[in-house]
Amino acid sequence: MNKSSSLVIRASRGWRGIDWKELIHYRDLLWFLTVRGIKAKYAQSVLGVAWAVIQPLFSTLVFTVVFGTLARIDSNGVPYFLFSLVALVPWTFFANTLTDSANSLVSNANMITKVYFPRLVLPLSSILSKGVDFLISFALVIVFLIVYRMLPSWHVVWLPWLLVVLLMTSLGIGMILSAMAVQYRDVKHAMVFAVQLIMYAAPVVYPTTNVPEGWRSVYALNPMVGVIEGFRSIFLHTLPFPYGWVAQGTLVATALFVFGLFYFRKMERVFADVA
Repeated sequence: MNKSSSLVIRASRGWRGIDWKELIHYRDLLWFLTVRGIKAKYAQSVLGVAWAVIQPLFSTLVFTVVFGTLARIDSNGVPYFLFSLVALVPWTFFANTLTDSANSLVSNANMITKVYFPRLVLPLSSILSKGVDFLISFALVIVFLIVYRMLPSWHVVWLPWLLVVLLMTSLGIGMILSAMAVQYRDVKHAMVFAVQLIMYAAPVVYPTTNVPEGWRSVYALNPMVGVIEGFRSIFLHTLPFPYGWVAQGTLVATALFVFGLFYFRKMERVFADVA
């Protein structure tokens, strides 16, 4: 007589709930969901990946007219078009990852309730799928830097540091929002206008030097401040490389990332019940 066996999955506590080996084991699923996210965005689209160029380019043109020409906002001595474009590349990636990761669990509710896999794969795939848009937008920046005959400074060696801060911030907040969105569906609707509002809490359309000097240390607690000003320093030579601002942002991004992991693991127990 054959004895039947069953697999019992128990929720664990602390860091044990984040099984890194399991994530590696499900790397094929992560790759599949990432590719699916890229294809889904451009499926049945006439312009296809050209949207990755149109979005930052159109926004840059609008900002240049409104803030550069009409409002005459200071751009640290560089053309306002480049000033806003360089900032929009990391910001657009950050904003899009927040929106997509917040909806990642809710939009895949059928998978969560029927199949076991590390739930962290869903927000991760949403963020990784935006990497293609980032690379295309970054290539656009390179093209315009060539047109304007501007070369990056030697501080380009710190670009990986900025990218790590950008990724940790996106992942940290993305995990928090995705976990919250399962239980509170208001998150999905709030993200539509929240992303637009928080853009003005980062130096996208204005330089950080416009912030009163006494408040800059507090302002730089926003990790995107160091990332954006770091990008401008590297490619536009607007200011000396902002080591202090990037260091502050790194600490906050790390805290967000760690908190996001713990919060996601805690809420993971109820995903299947409320999805």
